[in-house]
Amino acid sequence: MSAHAFDVGGGEHCPFMPVFGPPARMIVRGSGTEVWDSEGRRLLDFLSGIAVVSLGHANERVAQAISDQARTLVHVSNFFANPVATSAAQQIDALLAEATGQHGQIFFTNSGAEANECAIKLARRHGGRGRHTVVSALGSFHGRTLATLAATGQPSKHEPFQPMPEGFRHVAWGDLDAMTAAVDASVAAVLIESIQGEGGVQPAPVGYLEGIRALCDATGALMIVDEVQTGFARTGRWFGFEHAGVSPDVVTMAKGMGNGMPVGACWAPNSIARSFSPGDHGSTFSGTALATSAVLAVIEEMTRLDAPALAVAGGERIRQALADRPGIDGVRGSGLLLGVELASGVVAADVAAGCLESGLIVNAVNASTIRLAPPLTVSEAEIDEAAEILSGVVSRLVSEGTSDE
Repeated sequence: MSAHAFDVGGGEHCPFMPVFGPPARMIVRGSGTEVWDSEGRRLLDFLSGIAVVSLGHANERVAQAISDQARTLVHVSNFFANPVATSAAQQIDALLAEATGQHGQIFFTNSGAEANECAIKLARRHGGRGRHTVVSALGSFHGRTLATLAATGQPSKHEPFQPMPEGFRHVAWGDLDAMTAAVDASVAAVLIESIQGEGGVQPAPVGYLEGIRALCDATGALMIVDEVQTGFARTGRWFGFEHAGVSPDVVTMAKGMGNGMPVGACWAPNSIARSFSPGDHGSTFSGTALATSAVLAVIEEMTRLDAPALAVAGGERIRQALADRPGIDGVRGSGLLLGVELASGVVAADVAAGCLESGLIVNAVNASTIRLAPPLTVSEAEIDEAAEILSGVVSRLVSEGTSDE
């Protein structure tokens, strides 16, 4: 099967629903920051499966942990505990206790959207009847289930699925006055990102998260921080909210915590988590031994490598490598979650396509921004190579005027 078998009329029927568009390539193998397509072409992956494969493709320690667990115990129902999920929950709680000063409890999920679903239900259960509204920011992204899509501050994504579930409000990102005006007695929680990833890699303005924390303290609303993309060392701290020095009431996570294994989690301090009663929430695959074996391996390996420090160093090298390049107006973000802002007239989709043809995977997170989220284990040589490819593509588009047509 060729890399473009599904979209070049090769006679093969695509078995997938058309929600992602035609596949760009058929990727068959990966190692570290590199992947290879079905035609044997090597590419540098500076997207990491959208900030997922944070320890690199086919990481040996994670792969070994999954392999060993698959031969021991994969899944039992949640009528029973298993030692792997228990240990993983304890280790995640330890990380969050260090960050927030509070111990809590975990609900394991299969994805970030499910983690946010859990958080929304927990907030409603905690708030009680009449206090069910969730306020989030325009430009946010919290998932594609109906509830998390309703929480997502992108009205264009709502339109095909109207009417949306009730109980969600959106205010301008970074506008603390607007947030304050929106939080009334009906609000159960504020759901916020420390960096808007899908919204264009937009870091929270200085004082914004601190202001939301104070607002929630004053009103009794819960502060839920969505760390699905920013968690697990991606920003240079274990969790993105740590940069602001705040302690959320609920934290959601996924992506990098499994290094490609589908797994997520919702954490809350004991005083909030106990708002749930048996039967209030659940998932057949919550906390499987197989998925949580990957989580344990990721935490162990990230700790061994000091992954937050790797993210800081890698991010700084990328900034330096892209400084003063024609067609690039700046780089924003934190650690190794970065947005490359393109000069006026340079179209991000054209840049992403050009990079792919030149052997570099990035994505156009909006019309003027390229998102970079390579593995935290990316080497200096790979950063330099990627910077040359990216800047070369941008420079060529600027000189050709392709993006102005």
